[in-house]
Amino acid sequence: MQKTPNRKQKRRKPKPELKWQTGAWERFANVQFTLPYQFLLLCRLADVTPKTILIDFMDNLSCGCWNREGRDAAKEHLINYFIAHGYGQEHYTEADIREIFKEMDAVGLLFPRESNGKMVGRYAQWRDQHQNWWFKKWFRKTRRQPIKTELR
Repeated sequence: MQKTPNRKQKRRKPKPELKWQTGAWERFANVQFTLPYQFLLLCRLADVTPKTILIDFMDNLSCGCWNREGRDAAKEHLINYFIAHGYGQEHYTEADIREIFKEMDAVGLLFPRESNGKMVGRYAQWRDQHQNWWFKKWFRKTRRQPIKTELR
């Protein structure tokens, strides 16, 4: 049984899966920024916390596997938003970016909804391995010149 750390003990962050997952790309990050006042007002009017909106935004854009029902339209709008801002277009064509999102969504669709915890654990392990393979496949496309220290 693992002890829970007391206040004096510092919790250790999990080790990154890939070497480049540090700094601005750290997975377990504490980010501090100023929320635009209008966004905060809108959140209060809608009676939804800014954290909820930001987490929903990230889950939908990443085509996550849990809580998928009724979110297809929102996902499509976010993909269009991503493309409209030109994110990634210095490395990929718009068709490539749409394919990236289709592949991410396909992995999320495979989530075993009506199964036991053992199957969900197996899925999660497979998903993590697949995502690393998928990332490297897209990162190594001919249009991108990887920095040798970034890859394991």
